[in-house]
Amino acid sequence: MKDTAINVLKILEENPGPVSGEHIAEHLGVTRSAVWKQIRELRRLGYKISSSRAQGYCLEATTSRLLPYEIHKRLRTRFIGKQIRYFDRTASTSWIGKQLASETDPEKLHGMVIIAEEQTGGVGRLGRAWVSPAGGIWITIVLKPRIPIDHLFMITMAGSIAIARAIRKEYGLSALIKWPNDIFVGDKKVGGLLLELAAEADAVHYGLLGIGIDANISLADLPPNLKDTVTSLEAEVGHEVDRVALLVRVLREFELRYQQLEDGEYDSIIREWKSLSLTLDQRVAIRTINKTFEGEAIDIDSHGALIIRRDNGKIERVIAGDCFQL
Repeated sequence: MKDTAINVLKILEENPGPVSGEHIAEHLGVTRSAVWKQIRELRRLGYKISSSRAQGYCLEATTSRLLPYEIHKRLRTRFIGKQIRYFDRTASTSWIGKQLASETDPEKLHGMVIIAEEQTGGVGRLGRAWVSPAGGIWITIVLKPRIPIDHLFMITMAGSIAIARAIRKEYGLSALIKWPNDIFVGDKKVGGLLLELAAEADAVHYGLLGIGIDANISLADLPPNLKDTVTSLEAEVGHEVDRVALLVRVLREFELRYQQLEDGEYDSIIREWKSLSLTLDQRVAIRTINKTFEGEAIDIDSHGALIIRRDNGKIERVIAGDCFQL
């Protein structure tokens, strides 16, 4: 959104009643034609603006889009989300993050949030397609971690906690974390995360934390294979949710936990993750590249591995794989 459009919008926001195009033009030092052009752009972006020859323009409703301007109005963070890149539609916010990190010093990108209203090539864990239609929250957070390499996996834990806490605080839903990186409401998935690291030897160049949340997604529009396992916040609460408010809450909650990681408060993160776990103390089936087995999920260790007590009493440590509740 261009500066002129933002300035027009600010004038409308500051005035509860109609404002003439002439007044706006004089205030901004532009022509009335330029004001009309920006009004059309604001309407295209989803702002509901009425107009009349006698009285002028009046802002009746804000947009539902995740525009940087709307996010920054509410965001109170130190570094997460201070920089935002916004796209109507893109293949993948992760791909954009990789491109930016290859062209710019990742230190300068630390905390940047890349947002897409829709992804056409979203990718989840193990390279699986991530359905990302309009109405969801599809973001990538660019990070230059100052966290010991053996604790970088906890960035995903911090993100999982942030999403679960945000959903609980905004909507009163009992969101829980399913190991390793899914967010559930009831017995259905509502969100997920993916951490990608660019590293060599002991040096981490940058990290990309991808987050996807099914906010205002119509379940009828989902592929048939997902309808029994996926839900949306809109479906759970019975009405559209304020995506800007939710995203702002997620970013605040994540920055809080990320700072805990930078301060070495690893035990606090692990305790909070356990308190929100859907997986622990449950009977599960585990499928890894090499084997499949069942047992009880009894713990996670200090490296994020899931600890399983198999039916024969043997203890298994699962670093990566699929986990299914039984």
